[in-house]
Amino acid sequence: MKALLCETLGGAGALKIAEIAAPAPGKEEVAVRVAFAALNFFDTLIIQGKYQFKPALPFSPAGEFGGRIHALGEGVDGVAVGEPVLGYSGHSAAREIVVCPAKRVIASPSSLPLETAACLPIAYGTTLHALTQRGELKSGETLVVLGASGGVGLAAVEIGALLGARVIACASSDEKLALAKRCGAQEGVNYATQDLRSELKRLSGGRGVDVVYDPVGGTLTEPALRSLAWKGRLLVIGFASGEIPKLPMNLALLKGCDIRGVFWTEFVNREPDLYRADMRRLIAWAAAGRIARHRPTIYPLENFQDAFAAIAERRALGKVLLKVA
Repeated sequence: MKALLCETLGGAGALKIAEIAAPAPGKEEVAVRVAFAALNFFDTLIIQGKYQFKPALPFSPAGEFGGRIHALGEGVDGVAVGEPVLGYSGHSAAREIVVCPAKRVIASPSSLPLETAACLPIAYGTTLHALTQRGELKSGETLVVLGASGGVGLAAVEIGALLGARVIACASSDEKLALAKRCGAQEGVNYATQDLRSELKRLSGGRGVDVVYDPVGGTLTEPALRSLAWKGRLLVIGFASGEIPKLPMNLALLKGCDIRGVFWTEFVNREPDLYRADMRRLIAWAAAGRIARHRPTIYPLENFQDAFAAIAERRALGKVLLKVA
């Protein structure tokens, strides 16, 4: 089979497409013929050895996919060969056939395009877990989304609006803010040209905001934390800026607020039943056209360098997919 391989750590230029032996599923595993593999910011890190999880070389990037069941391992039921599915593999989805635990693969309705299905597990799964189980976002509250036009950011805009929040999208250009508003944000802040702290104070009427969804980190986190209302929640999603912020912890004391980590991978490992319930909820929303409405940017597998560059240079609007099949 054809696979995008990372044989030595480095940038996307170190990756190559190669022919390798097709894997067979083991006990309680499935093999999926991948149609689309989704890339995320962490893929730019994992191929450099800079992510917290370091798979053994060689491996393929991409941790989520949409495709069809190719083969079933021993002890697997509930899915059939040829059935459309979406799944979370952690890595190695950028190949024609991927093997992963059956419990991480969810049947997808035939009415849901496979490119849409491939967008759901990580970005939307992380976001639903973040906003509901970690952030406890309530209808009528104000949600601030940093990096609002990226994969997870746009998911937060859509799901936050669907949950009844007033969504303030924050991004680095007016084009990105326009996309976020088309997907459900009521307000926008361009933090390349506007002061984030003063704008959030203005938009909240001086009260502060209830929840901040932060996949960016760096210099944006502290002003966002200072913008929280009493008993607000800062959700730490990731550090796309490349900088892990150091926060003055007296702010958490003075505001009675919470700084809550969102480690979705560990959530999937520790609470698999809740993960599957979340995914079924997301699939139902997507099939009804309530989320994942913005068409992803799709690159042929052979154009993987362009796909990685779009993410690394923060040019991507929404999800980035590799077309594998």
